[in-house]
Amino acid sequence: MYHLVCVHCGAKFPPGEIIYNCSRCGHLLAVQYDLDSISADRSEWNKRPLSVWRYREILPVTIEPVTMQEGGTPLYHLKRLGQEMGIKELYAKHEGMNPSGSFKDRGMTVGVSMALQLKMTSVACASTGNTSASLAVYAAKAGIPAVVLLPAGKVAMGKVAQALMHGARVISIRGNFDRALEMVHELCISHGLYLLNSVNPFRLEGQKTIGFEAIDQLGCVPDRIVLPVGNAGNISAVHKGLLELEALGFIDRLPMMTGIQASGSDPVVRAIHDGLPEVIPEKNPETIATAIRIGAPVNAEKALTAIRATGGTAASVTDDEILQMQRDLARKEGIGVEPASAASVAGVRKLVELGEIDRDERIVCVVTGHLLKDPETVIRQCDPPFEIDADVQSLLSALHL
Repeated sequence: MYHLVCVHCGAKFPPGEIIYNCSRCGHLLAVQYDLDSISADRSEWNKRPLSVWRYREILPVTIEPVTMQEGGTPLYHLKRLGQEMGIKELYAKHEGMNPSGSFKDRGMTVGVSMALQLKMTSVACASTGNTSASLAVYAAKAGIPAVVLLPAGKVAMGKVAQALMHGARVISIRGNFDRALEMVHELCISHGLYLLNSVNPFRLEGQKTIGFEAIDQLGCVPDRIVLPVGNAGNISAVHKGLLELEALGFIDRLPMMTGIQASGSDPVVRAIHDGLPEVIPEKNPETIATAIRIGAPVNAEKALTAIRATGGTAASVTDDEILQMQRDLARKEGIGVEPASAASVAGVRKLVELGEIDRDERIVCVVTGHLLKDPETVIRQCDPPFEIDADVQSLLSALHL
């Protein structure tokens, strides 16, 4: 049904081989299906609940999947924010409504299922937070041990708490995420753990279903899909999935893939703007949006292709712009997201102001994680509760009534 193929040199590898990069040239791998042999039927999909596994014909898992009923996340029409920007059709796909509170669950239901399918007995990842939380949840569901490496002091406590509570072996390193990924990759190769960072091509297969659902919910292909970019797996996965839908004849065009990074961590943006063939890593990435504080995105090669092939673009937003949009989403639309999630909508605001987005476009912004993932950042932005004596007169005074 499928095999692994190098996105650079085209080398092919059998699906049962435990491999994360091309053994010939070292570049990334992708799952390639024999689409002519797949009996995917749009009408059949429409009979199933909206979820990752609605689209099981173009997913690699052949066993009973390890699932927490992920996917089926809401698509919200951002009417107030859209009106402010002059965009009538501005939407947010709220991936924070997945079981562990982020889009990572889409990848982990497939990734952990593949671990079992490939007879692996333990899983591991490096993480800026959400990957570790999701891996811990799905490993617990599967009944296998999980190891996660985190950059010490750089991960929001809500995410650390999830990884700890769900039983993962959590190790903090005195280094950044990129170093943590190098270490866990080496560990997996040398000691036989199954690596479930987005360098694993099977994990991205689950994440591509964000685009499938958005199209099903809208009833059409949006003009543009905007995503926060950290390790660049999400934008790469969505683009790949939409190419498959096009090849199957389910859609007749692709949206413009648009990536948004934090200005202190924006190697993909610089590569797009400077016309570079590959990214130049940011050695010391910094942003309050911890989920996208990544200086050397492993899926950059795929992301640059996704953006360029669809006529999309990339932009960076400051921490202040991210936090302002986090507040605006909460207070004007009722949507609570962590800072990195707000980057996509903040990016649309900036691109509109720069005249790089047509206000007539139908735009889907992917907001990737729930507000409660990073409560410390929320508390720092907000005034503390107003404390009063326990009597009605004090209450009225506090309310200026």
